[in-house]
Order: sequence, then structure tokens, then C-alpha cells
Amino acid sequence: MTDPLSLTAATIATLAFQKFIESGAGELAKKFTTEAITQMDTLRQRIVTRLQGKSKKLDEALVKAEEGDKAAVEAIGKNLDVVMDESPEFAEEIRVIAREITLNQIQDNSSISQTNYGGTNYQTKTGPDNTNFFGGTHTHGSK
Repeated sequence: MTDPLSLTAATIATLAFQKFIESGAGELAKKFTTEAITQMDTLRQRIVTRLQGKSKKLDEALVKAEEGDKAAVEAIGKNLDVVMDESPEFAEEIRVIAREITLNQIQDNSSISQTNYGGTNYQTKTGPDNTNFFGGTHTHGSK
């Protein structure tokens, strides 16, 4: 479980703009539940509302972040850190939302097993959509 205080401004900014950073909605859905994705929108709105109008550069970064620009998200994280220091109530509010998002991440709880048949090894990962077989013959110490 993630301690809310360990959620840095950079981490919170990344979570807020995660859906724009990911290459597609399908990739995001593989990592987060629908509830988490909804909370990301809430978190992003709170951050945008709080930071918008502070400076022209920051406004540009907010627009670029929604286009998936990682450098802009980093800039937002730095500015968010200052705002969080100035307003502990706001910091607590967005940490709670970010914690809810992290609690709704989809975890890979599959297992992996390896079977050795002579010189051939098969490695299988079980779980949803996981059927991977790796094999080959490896001879060690042959003369």
C-alpha cells in the first residue's frame, strides 16, 4: 500500500496526465481500472484549475501535457511541488485522489514456471493472456 505522503508532486502530475502519456486508451486500460481512469480526470482537473493562470509558461505546459509531452508533465510536477508546499490542504486533497488511483492499478498476479526436459527448457507464464513458451537446446561443457 502506498503511503500518501510518499506521493511526490512529480508522481501525482504523472498520474494526472497518464492517459495522455500512454500510447493509447487500450494500454491505459490494461494498467488501471475504470475507476482509476475516472479519478485521473478528477485529479487532472483539480491540478489544472489550481495552476492555470499562474504564468504563461505554465499554461503552455498544461496544454502540452494534454498532448502527451513528458517534459511538460515534469514542469507541471515542479510547479505543483511549490503549490503543495504553499497549500497543505490542497496537497492532502490531491494526495488522497492519487492514492485512490494507485490502489486501483491492475496488478499482474500471474506466476511463471520453468520445466527442463534434457537440454530443452520451457518457460511458461500463466494468467490472463499469458501463454509464452521459450525453449532451446543448450549444451554446456561438451567436448
